[in-house]
Amino acid sequence: MSTIVTRFAPSPTGYLHIGGARTAIFNWLLARHFGGKFLLRIEDTDLARSQSDMTQSILDAMAWLGLDHDGEITYQSQRFDIYNEYIDKLLDTGHAYWCSCTPEEVEAMREEARQKGLKPKYSGRCREAGLGPGPGRVVRLKAPVTGATVVHDMVKGSVSIDNAEMDDMVLRRGDGSPTYNMAVVVDDATMGVTHIIRGDDHLNNTPRQILIYKALGFELPRFGHVPMILGPDKKKLSKRHGATAVMEYETEGFLPEAMLNGLVRLGWAHGDQEILSREELVDLFTADNLGSSAAVFDKAKLLWLNAHYIKESPAARLAVIVNAFLERRGHADLDLDYLAHIVPLLQPRAQTMEEMAQKAECFVVADAALEYDMAAVKKFFTDDVRGHLARLREILAGLCCFNQASMEAAVQGYLDERELKFKLIAQPLRVAITGATASPGLFETMEVMGRDRVLTRLDRALSV
Repeated sequence: MSTIVTRFAPSPTGYLHIGGARTAIFNWLLARHFGGKFLLRIEDTDLARSQSDMTQSILDAMAWLGLDHDGEITYQSQRFDIYNEYIDKLLDTGHAYWCSCTPEEVEAMREEARQKGLKPKYSGRCREAGLGPGPGRVVRLKAPVTGATVVHDMVKGSVSIDNAEMDDMVLRRGDGSPTYNMAVVVDDATMGVTHIIRGDDHLNNTPRQILIYKALGFELPRFGHVPMILGPDKKKLSKRHGATAVMEYETEGFLPEAMLNGLVRLGWAHGDQEILSREELVDLFTADNLGSSAAVFDKAKLLWLNAHYIKESPAARLAVIVNAFLERRGHADLDLDYLAHIVPLLQPRAQTMEEMAQKAECFVVADAALEYDMAAVKKFFTDDVRGHLARLREILAGLCCFNQASMEAAVQGYLDERELKFKLIAQPLRVAITGATASPGLFETMEVMGRDRVLTRLDRALSV
């Protein structure tokens, strides 16, 4: 097999959304599975709408997902001379012609066709007029008027379009700029792209692009058009279904491996396997298992995947990530080693890194700034309980080893001696050191917090 070359070609007119990210992932996986190349092209020919910060945001999202590309990034805005060179070739070989019809005249032709119940398209008035260049004139492809153009699609099978349905499309606008279809064909052909996976909203462009390929004598790539992603209501995915820009999910605390896994499963399957590592995906991915039906995005499933990857990730790695989230919450200069000891207590309890940061806040907030659930204080801090907490504070202060086993044994000994139940002091202790009634295991929490922090918080709680 010759080297497979795929590409991802976003337009920098907005952020990278999950539909585009899924397309990028499919192309990246196909290239990596076969040991081929994955190229990146920025389609910035729309100079008025393209923005450099959007380009950077796309690159940031791809880097976060781990979608490395081969070679330099191609920018369409730097290739106008190349596109025009190929348009001139089409003019020289008789596959294209100059057209002087104004947009208003073309619209009138389309309206006339509509009135007759025909396909609304350019009539071909200038097709044989032998015109040359002139102000405002465009260049059109001299498309075949008989026969059919067939797309041998990797996802949808064979799709045939009657050539009579297509008109002589514009290749070069009146201002000298190339059109989208012309630029894409030249780029994909000259970059050596062999396989193109993209959304099926591009399917109507594909027959037109095939005509340009054939007119230029280029070998056709393999096309695969994947259905759109739907929301849970089976309508086109939009902001009403939640975050749709990839980096919004990073901000919400999703891990990139969960996002990668989740997006791949929107339209590709390996049996019923839901959890697939990056290495497994590269090993298993082919275009054969791409689905032909629209996939439904389920954020609950993505949260489930994220919770799985949080549980499986090394604590040291999550400490770095949760540190960034805690910084956003105003907690600076935290000890990463301390955070790495907190993380294992929270891994079974957090679906996102934002949630982990929220749960970790009681571990890192200054003792004097710890906020108490005052309803819990009123409920649990009776005079009798305060007396027990004060005595337990002295017992904890005198332990030689401040670890879970030693604390548990000392507290249980105190309770047994007085024939008291653990539940009498469990919630008061928890509220005293965390400010709330919910936390990881009490003694595990106290061990991670350390003697000084626990004693200081007990002292403060006894004064509330």
